[in-house]
Amino acid sequence: GVVWTEFEVIGLRETVDSSSSAADPSEGMGTLRLKREVGLISAVSLIAGTMIGSGIFMSPEWVLYHMGSPAGSLIIWAACGLLVMFGALSYAELGTIIKESGGDYIYILRNFGSLPAFLFAYTSIIVVRPASMAGVSLSFAKYAVAPFYQGCSTPEVVVKCTAASCILLLTIINCLNVRLATAIMNIFTAAKLLVLLVIVIGGVVLLINGHTQSFQDAFQNTTTGIGPVGVAFYQGLWSYDGWNNLNFVTEELKKPEVNLPRAMMIAIPLVTCLYLLVNVSYFAALTPAELLSSGAVACGHVPPPSPFFSLPFSL
Repeated sequence: GVVWTEFEVIGLRETVDSSSSAADPSEGMGTLRLKREVGLISAVSLIAGTMIGSGIFMSPEWVLYHMGSPAGSLIIWAACGLLVMFGALSYAELGTIIKESGGDYIYILRNFGSLPAFLFAYTSIIVVRPASMAGVSLSFAKYAVAPFYQGCSTPEVVVKCTAASCILLLTIINCLNVRLATAIMNIFTAAKLLVLLVIVIGGVVLLINGHTQSFQDAFQNTTTGIGPVGVAFYQGLWSYDGWNNLNFVTEELKKPEVNLPRAMMIAIPLVTCLYLLVNVSYFAALTPAELLSSGAVACGHVPPPSPFFSLPFSL
């Protein structure tokens, strides 16, 4: 997502009775617990909302570039969803055994000790999260300024300044009011779902009207090299990032042993199918050559008379 989509609890917990906690870290009687208020529907929304982001609007161009054909691209998107599903099942097993919030950090802490857990947290805070946020912000900026530079390339300095301003604004909002940040995240999630629905409906209409040129000889020029396929997987998996976010709030989940795996089994196939339909819609609206030349794929999907409609695609 574009807003700070992960309100993670990373190891910040108070222990009243350390001996009781050591005996049973996940169910210690002396450990303060968060209220279990997240139901199944909210859990599905959390996973889907954090997975669907700017990646589905930016990655299709690069997946096609490395795979060389529409059919190869669709296979990569489906395979990424399957791979994420396997990972989600593993995390569901961990989440039902270690019923604590914290996600990756708490699993490393309980299984390998404090040093590896500290290194993971340090790396996430210093490198992984900032780099991810920079990429998402640049993606947002690229789409946000695209309507103002139709027919010409967007100046790099404008994109970077817009991205930096976005990060600063959202940081201030998160520091001032968490509820406001949550409300903004919910609005952006709804906007993203609406945008994907518009794209899918548009693609269906185009296919009905005979726009199937991209699917003629769909496997032509397909790449089979390990290197390009691996990079294509990397680009596709970026769009699926966020599938494990529910594990960060396990303590707040009602009946985690039931709802955690169930939410993953619902949300991830749903997002995978949605991503496949969106990519089919892209190929219905644009030829492979046009898709490769469009830095902002979703903007190319929108008719020229409505330039400002492309702004929601940046969410």
